[in-house]
Amino acid sequence: MSARLIRGLGFVDAAAIVVGSMIGTGVFLKSAIMAQHVGSPSWVVLAWVLAGLLSLAGALSYAELGAMFPKAGGEYVYLRETYGDLTAFLNGWTRFWIAGPGTIAAYGVGAATFLEGAVGLHLAGGKAGVGIAFVLFFTALNCLQVSVGGRVQSLVTGVKLLMMLGLIVGVLFFSPQADATHLGESSSAQAFTLSGLGLAMLAALWAYDGWNNLPMAAGEVKQPERNVPLSLILGVLVVMMVYCLINLGYFLALPLSEVLSANSSLNPGALPVATKAAMTFMGVAAVGVVSIAFVISALGAMNGSVLSNARVPYAMAQDGLFFRQLGILSKGSRVPVVSILVQAVIASVMAALGSFDQLTNYVVFSSWIFYGLVCAGVIVMRYKRPDLARPYRVLGYPFVPIVFVVVSVLLIVNTVWTMPVDSAIGLVLIAAGVPVFYLLKRHWRQAS
Repeated sequence: MSARLIRGLGFVDAAAIVVGSMIGTGVFLKSAIMAQHVGSPSWVVLAWVLAGLLSLAGALSYAELGAMFPKAGGEYVYLRETYGDLTAFLNGWTRFWIAGPGTIAAYGVGAATFLEGAVGLHLAGGKAGVGIAFVLFFTALNCLQVSVGGRVQSLVTGVKLLMMLGLIVGVLFFSPQADATHLGESSSAQAFTLSGLGLAMLAALWAYDGWNNLPMAAGEVKQPERNVPLSLILGVLVVMMVYCLINLGYFLALPLSEVLSANSSLNPGALPVATKAAMTFMGVAAVGVVSIAFVISALGAMNGSVLSNARVPYAMAQDGLFFRQLGILSKGSRVPVVSILVQAVIASVMAALGSFDQLTNYVVFSSWIFYGLVCAGVIVMRYKRPDLARPYRVLGYPFVPIVFVVVSVLLIVNTVWTMPVDSAIGLVLIAAGVPVFYLLKRHWRQAS
């Protein structure tokens, strides 16, 4: 365990991890379920804006901590420095069992969902089988040097941004069905409620999720004190602008009824909303072309998630807070191969068992508990360790982290109220880490 990680990720690679990890499947799928929650295009777009601003507040807060602690592990490191070993362990435990592999599995299932629109998947094991194959391929890729994964991420992120731009331009300027009156429509079956807005934001936050990935790999970023904060802030701003434009395009090109009936947990066999929008200016050719394009986008996000999430159990093992085997680096590539492989096994099981919306609900709910704690940690550390060097200080302090924490609490409470079963499963899995922590701690004491 004497080998060290290689700082092989430059600014472009770091920014690509932020943008590429965020733009995956959610923006192409989630608008349908969001419309079902709030009942009108204006509220859906507002949910995207609010979720984007909330993600930006989180990124600004993470940027301060990331510049202070530029180590592998990201929020696990921040929580350990702020609250101690147990809170940090529960974060890592949750990321190990739910957030990390759940995100990867959701991207695999999402990519397979898009691919199914272009080719038949029954001979390859259906969506679950293809999703697992994607997980295994990108796992193997990330067992190579981190610079390889970084270059792949930069390339795929560039491609997906061009694809998104093409879809936005096509819908806004070349769709003969584009009609501004669509924006004023509303659903008679779904009246607006604040609870519904909260659920719509939860769905949008899945599409924004990934802005926290880069700090997990901060131990492999060049000049992390500069590149981590800059990449986080610029990345979230770019993604927020793209998401709002593309959703405006959806609702201009499609009547609300078409969005409501698009692919979601209520309509699993329907075409994704993005495909429907593209068909308004590309015709039936859009089904195949857009499906392949969206597969590339989802897989780019998967690559970023595989790369970054495996660094958390590695960091825990290095600190003596998790199974030691997960802290082993490959002698050749100097990446945490054992952690990457175990993550792939869990993600494959989740891809085989869970639906897309269910997977994303588990991930977002469990993750936001710790996102809120991390951003509160910015305030705690200002009082606890005012002497520490802060190469970057969060803009709008203390307002920005306070708003993030308050909204996080409201979001979590609303999720528990509206989705008690999914929330209970997430909370039980988090709580299961408490006895494991004390059992491992006793074992380490006896071993030492």
